[in-house]
Parts: sequence; C-alpha cells; structure tokens
Amino acid sequence: MADDVLEAVLDLIPGIASRAADTDRIGRIPDDTIRELVSAGVFRMLQPSRYGGLETEPARFYEVVRTVSAACGSTGWVASVVGVHPWHLALFDDRAQHDVWGEDDSTLVSSAYAPAGRLVPVDGGYRLSGTWMFSSGCRFASWALLGAMIVGSEGRPVDFVTALVPRNDYTIRDVWNVVGMRGTSSDEIVVDDVFVPAHRIKSNYETSQLRGPGQRVNTGPLYRLPFAALFTTTVAVPIVGVVAGCYEEYLAAMRDRVRLSLGGGRFVDDPFAQVAVGRAASDIDAATLQLDHNIRELWALARAGEEIPLQLRLRTRRDQVRATERAIEAIDLLFKTAGGTSLFLGGIIERAWRDAHAGSVHVANEPQRAYALYGRDAFGLPVEDNLI
Repeated sequence: MADDVLEAVLDLIPGIASRAADTDRIGRIPDDTIRELVSAGVFRMLQPSRYGGLETEPARFYEVVRTVSAACGSTGWVASVVGVHPWHLALFDDRAQHDVWGEDDSTLVSSAYAPAGRLVPVDGGYRLSGTWMFSSGCRFASWALLGAMIVGSEGRPVDFVTALVPRNDYTIRDVWNVVGMRGTSSDEIVVDDVFVPAHRIKSNYETSQLRGPGQRVNTGPLYRLPFAALFTTTVAVPIVGVVAGCYEEYLAAMRDRVRLSLGGGRFVDDPFAQVAVGRAASDIDAATLQLDHNIRELWALARAGEEIPLQLRLRTRRDQVRATERAIEAIDLLFKTAGGTSLFLGGIIERAWRDAHAGSVHVANEPQRAYALYGRDAFGLPVEDNLI
C-alpha cells in the first residue's frame, strides 16, 4: 500500500512543482493540492487501520515526504507535519480517536505543541485557554493538538499534556507573514475558556514512556515507537527533501551556464564548482541515510516487540539535528556558488534556500540541546527529557 501512495504522489509532483511559486507568493497551499494529497493517501499512512489508515512503516512515509518536499517545501512540510498527527492521535483514548474519525476518517488534525495553554480541572475534564503560534496547515484541519499545562489549586503546573480541541472551539489568527515556508499557513490558534473532556487529554510524560490508552486498541508496532523520534524526524525530513530537490535543479541550471566573469568559460569546468557539488551531494546523502537508518532500526525493534534502548533514541535525536545541519550546509553552498542569479526572488534556488532555513529554526531542529543530551549519556550522566 505504501508503494501505491508513492506512485500516486509521483504522478502529482509535476503539478505540485508548477504551483510552488504561487504557493510561496500567496502564502497558502492550494486547496486542490491538499485534496490531491488526501486522495493519494498521504495523510493515512500513519493512521490506524481501524480508522481506514495504512499503518505504514515510517521510513516509507518519510520517502513520500522527501519526494513532495523536493517539489515544494511548504507542501512537503505540511504533508509531513499534518501527516504525523494521525499517529499521535492513535495514542489517545479511543473515544478521542472516534471523535475525530468516527464520521469521517479523512479528517485532518493540526498541532501547536508548545505548552502555551492553561488547563483548569473541572467535573469531567478541564477548562482550556491559551494562544499558540505556528500551527502548520491549520486552515485545512478540523481539530488541533495543543500543548498545555494542568494547573493545581495554587495555580502551579502539575502536568504537561496535549489537548485535542475541535475547530469550533478555537479561532485562527492570520499572522503567518514570514521569509520561508510561506505556504504552510502556520497561523496562530486562540482558545478562550472552552471545556475539554478528560478523554481528549494525553500526558506528555506517559507518551514519552511509550504507554497510554491508545496502545491498548492500536496494537501494531507503529504505535510502540517514541513520539520524539517520529516528531523530530518529521520536521527534519522536509528540509532534506527541499535541499535534495534544489540540488537537482541546480545541476540542471548550471550545466549550460557560461560565466561572463572570472575569466569566462563554462561553469561546469570550474573545479571549485565541482568541489561544491561533491560536498553538497555528500551532505544530502549522509543526512538521508542517517535519518532512514535510525527510523528503520526503531521500526525493526518495535516489530520484534523488543525494548527500544535509550541510546538509540538519543542517537536518533543526534542524527536528526545533524541531518538538518548538513542540509543547511549544502543549500548554503549551492546558493553561494550559483552566483548573483540565486538572489532573484521567486527563483527555485532562492526559494529553497529560504524554505530550508525557515524549517531549520523549528525548536526540534535546534542542535545544541540534542547533542548535549547525547553527550550526557555518553559520559554516563543521567538524561531526562521528554523530547527523546
């Protein structure tokens, strides 16, 4: 089934690529593109089979994400981020899953995981208020997964959780006016004192421990994987895909280019350009291979029913941020060696450069924390972090 999704997506790539410039210009993915991705099954790949999903091996999902991202960074980012939410929803109480997919199993969910909300306990659940930034694809979603703190009687946080909230209970503020990933429509979500039933609340600590009510009904290996491994890979793969797509466009554009400066001559005969291509290609390949290797190893352990060791979880985070760094190093090299033509707004190299850098500033792509966590463990020091 994953092959069917990839085959369907490959047929869509020429159209997605042709709309990439307009997606960037208007700051929104066209509705037709989202409908095509829905029809191709992209958003079902990590969804439980009980609700019409494919329960695909994650590496196959990320292959699809890379393919889409190579054609349009914004579309690939939304395909990745919105595409991983069915997996997270599958960890919730089955009543929450039914709330979303009971009537329409093609319903989409967005997210904003920063704990910007405040949950106050009441009978049967909680009252939620807050404002969340950066909810990618929220314009296409009917529900949102929102990070929040449960506060006790003294107003102090007692737990960090994710709340599932329907579209009728929040407003979206159009604030996404940015330099890169412009088409993701990662707007602001506002909730003003709404009721959230207890079954739509999921403890982040419980999730990090690979347990919860969802695993009792979704028993496949997909739902025995760590949240941090999947989510952080989800925000690295599109960047690698963007840069890989740019690399191919760069080669095509430069093969016939003749320089009017630096002594003239064909660009492809310049040994410095050849070295740049070699370095960029190596970085792209290394990023792809490391991400894929770790996700496949996690999957193999989950399928075998074996415990996933902390060292592998930390290595996955280490390599995920390094993959982002490698991708940025590659796109910077391509951008620089392309010369002045890379500066023109709307060009493929210029847009890819902006998209890659914009994606890299996501908190999960911040390298120092991930490296430090890996280093602590390597030195035998205790490691505590929900994002591993």
